[in-house]
Amino acid sequence: MPRRPRIHLDGIPLHIVQRGHNREPCFFAEADYQSYLHWLTEALAETECQLHAYVLMTNHVHLLLTPKKAAAVPRLLMSLGRRYVQYVNRTYQRTGTLWDSRYKSSVIHADSYLLTCMRYIELNPVRAAMVEDPAHYRWTSYRANGLGQTDARVTPHALYLALGRTQRERLAAYRALFRAQLEREAIDDISLALNQSQPLGNSRFLARIEKLTGERRVARPRGRPRVRTAVPGIGGNQQNLR
Repeated sequence: MPRRPRIHLDGIPLHIVQRGHNREPCFFAEADYQSYLHWLTEALAETECQLHAYVLMTNHVHLLLTPKKAAAVPRLLMSLGRRYVQYVNRTYQRTGTLWDSRYKSSVIHADSYLLTCMRYIELNPVRAAMVEDPAHYRWTSYRANGLGQTDARVTPHALYLALGRTQRERLAAYRALFRAQLEREAIDDISLALNQSQPLGNSRFLARIEKLTGERRVARPRGRPRVRTAVPGIGGNQQNLR
């Protein structure tokens, strides 16, 4: 089955994940994370993309950004990838590829999913049991978005700015979002859209994407179809999805 073409659109937030080849590590020491972030900063400036959230995990990277021009996204990733791979190969005297050849991406309906996607990204180290609190993980945007730490790479989205009138109010409101666990359904929705290169949003957003691209783009459930079971006490034509 042919791969679905990625969707990149001017001014619409995009969730990107790039994994190490065969899920092997792509960061080996503190200097590696610092080097990647240095070149990420340069690539963002060169391509006029605004970064809202990120996390660098041991064997993959998540980025949530809004491109001014959609065509800039592949250029950003190619520039960043080339510089970082050259650095790693030179530093560790290795050859060959470092990343999977194809990054995954999903356009995000900001009103429905942007803040949820930011939580999804910044909670990665917690879900991986690396830390108990996202503030304890260094290689993430949480310290900027939740604690106010200066991070030149991060550009606040309008929805983040709407969390409060002052920075203090915004930081408190953002931290409050992390008091409850991210819902399993939200995690599954984001993962499925990302893995299938599909848009993530409500029906109106999906219709807009279909109109812009001329293609029907709806994430399909993985695995077997959901089992339909009759609900006791309800007529035979009424069914419930388990």
